[in-house]
Amino acid sequence: MPGPHRRSVTSKVLALLEAFTPTSAALTLSDLARRAGVSLPTAHRRVAELVEWGALERDADGRYRIGLRLWEIGSLAPRGLGLRELAMPIMEDLYETTHENVQLAVREGLELVFVERIAGRRAVPVLTRVGGRFALHATGVGLVLLAYAPRQVQEEVLDGPLDRYTELTITDPRRLRRVLAAVRRNGYSVSDRQVTMDSLSVAAPISGPNGAVVAAVSLVVAYDRADPVALAPLVRAAGRGISRALVNPGAGTGAGTGAGTGAPPAPG
Repeated sequence: MPGPHRRSVTSKVLALLEAFTPTSAALTLSDLARRAGVSLPTAHRRVAELVEWGALERDADGRYRIGLRLWEIGSLAPRGLGLRELAMPIMEDLYETTHENVQLAVREGLELVFVERIAGRRAVPVLTRVGGRFALHATGVGLVLLAYAPRQVQEEVLDGPLDRYTELTITDPRRLRRVLAAVRRNGYSVSDRQVTMDSLSVAAPISGPNGAVVAAVSLVVAYDRADPVALAPLVRAAGRGISRALVNPGAGTGAGTGAGTGAPPAPG
């Protein structure tokens, strides 16, 4: 009889796929076996099946990478697909108004996942990528998603640990509670050099048809030219525009992030 802790074939396959990270996008068969915690023969069999199906690809050096077939399947995730399609025109409007980085994120458990971004050519570099995960307590979008998350999620994050990314990252639960209350009160968040010391982000909530916050949109700008007071109305207008699009997808997606918001032009 199999032991109670024997791993299923599915768990081994998932472990092989999970072995890939942004910094380890190409792995040898030995690397995969070691990272997934499976034997080399098992890795050989499962990887061969994944290559045949298209989930993995093998390059000229014999190393393996995530295949396009897996990316195609992943892009169909409903929270990402419909949201991205409806949000993109408004994100492009926000980008054209500011020429800064625009990001769209959703909460997944105790982390956030970036589902879309537009990178400004002359904007401050960011650490994020589409499909990438990050902590909720440090970024602008993360603070919004955490502020409107269920109480149980908030308490679990506040119980820590709260990782520090810069000397300004908020790691005190009591201070973070006050920040989250301010986000709910003001309708937007400001993450001031909490992820990198050269950037600041302003984010706003996006609500779904039932009124619950389902995502967040943000601008990430260079700290030395950031003006949160000017950026907040633009980001909030984008959040409202995407929310309207989610409630009534056929009604158009004009966000009005530039003219008509009463906000001064954004820096950059």
